[in-house]
Amino acid sequence: MSDEEENEPGAAATEQASQEVPEAEALIRRVASLVDSARPMPLSASVMVNREEILELLDEALAGLPDEMRAARWLLKEREEFLAKTRRDADEIITDAKNRVAQMVQRQEVVKAAEARAREIVEQAQASARRMRHEVEDYCDQRLASFEIVLERTLKTVQGGRERLSATGTADEPNEEGLDDEPAEGAVFDQDTD
Repeated sequence: MSDEEENEPGAAATEQASQEVPEAEALIRRVASLVDSARPMPLSASVMVNREEILELLDEALAGLPDEMRAARWLLKEREEFLAKTRRDADEIITDAKNRVAQMVQRQEVVKAAEARAREIVEQAQASARRMRHEVEDYCDQRLASFEIVLERTLKTVQGGRERLSATGTADEPNEEGLDDEPAEGAVFDQDTD
């Protein structure tokens, strides 16, 4: 007997049962064969058999049945334990799979939340850029408008100066007689005055 068989309860019973099952079956088959080959009774369906031989074979078969029953019960118990262990293993696998699915769903939810947050940040940045661009355009428009006002004033001043120059230029032209009007003594030309 190996070490494994010594450690397992009922291993010896299983081995013994495997040897006895054919023996008990063989004994019952011998009884059936004896009854089948027995001499028939005249005018009856009954047969004549050797009572002692049949009883001896049946006693041997009955003696082997408790061991066989014990072995069969042990096999049933082993089968039930194996099925229970298999069910536990299957339940563990299903639980692990559910946990992994839950983790994957959570990761997917985290990714979706991150993508939504990223979209929100991009939209905020684009809105901020649009607002800043409008503010810069408004500022530039205000500065250009004020520069335009300064240029218009400068233009008016330049036009006024040119008009004065042209007005004084006609006064400096010689008279019909060819005489120039001389400025009075002490008079100084000032272009800023009207």
